[in-house]
Amino acid sequence: MRADAFSRLVGLIGFAIGGFYLEERSPLLIRELIPADIRLWMFPTAGAIIGLFLGPYVSTHPARAIRKLLGQASTNVLIVGLLGLVIGLMVAALLAWPLSTLPSPFSQLLPSACALLFSWLGITVFISRRMDLLKIFRINGQNTRLNTDNVSNDTVGVLLDTSTIIDGRICEISKCGFIAGPIVIPRFILDELQHIADSSDQERRRRGRRGLELLNQLKQQSISSVKITDLDVEGVREVDSKLVMLAKQLGLKIVTNDYNLNKVAEVQGITVLNINDLANAVKSVCLPGEKLEIKIIQEGTEDRQGVGYLTDGTMVVVDNGKNLINKKINVSVTKVLQTSAGRMLFASLE
Repeated sequence: MRADAFSRLVGLIGFAIGGFYLEERSPLLIRELIPADIRLWMFPTAGAIIGLFLGPYVSTHPARAIRKLLGQASTNVLIVGLLGLVIGLMVAALLAWPLSTLPSPFSQLLPSACALLFSWLGITVFISRRMDLLKIFRINGQNTRLNTDNVSNDTVGVLLDTSTIIDGRICEISKCGFIAGPIVIPRFILDELQHIADSSDQERRRRGRRGLELLNQLKQQSISSVKITDLDVEGVREVDSKLVMLAKQLGLKIVTNDYNLNKVAEVQGITVLNINDLANAVKSVCLPGEKLEIKIIQEGTEDRQGVGYLTDGTMVVVDNGKNLINKKINVSVTKVLQTSAGRMLFASLE
């Protein structure tokens, strides 16, 4: 508020002085229609009123917008944009001398217009093509090298999606050394986590905060290095689509427990490490004919079915188990159904 008040005061004084300047150079028609004593106070007063209202809109408001834009921009965007600005100004400087030899008024106008044009072109082109530039220089948002061309597939880094971070099992997996390469987390994944943590919905807010806590835990406990990258994908708003395209551009794998993201990434030829697949792989193997003891805790979806669970969370659907709820029974496995979403056993009563 103090900045706005100061800008209004400066605008009032500045526009009032401008009013005096305009009054002295007003057209002849205005001088003939309006007496000099009225013009003497009318122009400065009008300028002061305009400056009082427009002051913040031509000073503090644009400054705040620029500061906010620069604060939201990644380090890569700022560096590449500055590089584009410098190159654009260099091109404009080379053209300034021949343009200044043109007849007036072109010699006065074209050099300045050329500087503005090439500055804008340099910033726009360099920012829009920054992914290609960054791949050339092999840098990421933390100025660390992420070169995947000279390493084997076993040590290529992995990208984490939001569901993996919130799930939390990646912390234990990484701590045990199952992930060989660096763990890379894009900035837009962090932004999505922050957005979830700030949600008005209590459950979403709880999950978002859990994800941020688990991320800090991952950075502290992981055997593999954890890197935050500012690399982004222009023109794509969906977070999952950004993740897939970034993995494709950098040649990284994706770690997820999202079934849909898993399938979309595989279609595009990206290696996916599905945490649910890993969890299912390390569960104890049950074969048809094996005997189990379980407790029926609820009815099944089909008639006369009962449902129980093994200690590792595997669902067991028991034929004719509907009337045995809250009882421990012996069953025989008849079928094993394995999917990326989990494993399910079908059994019959002994």
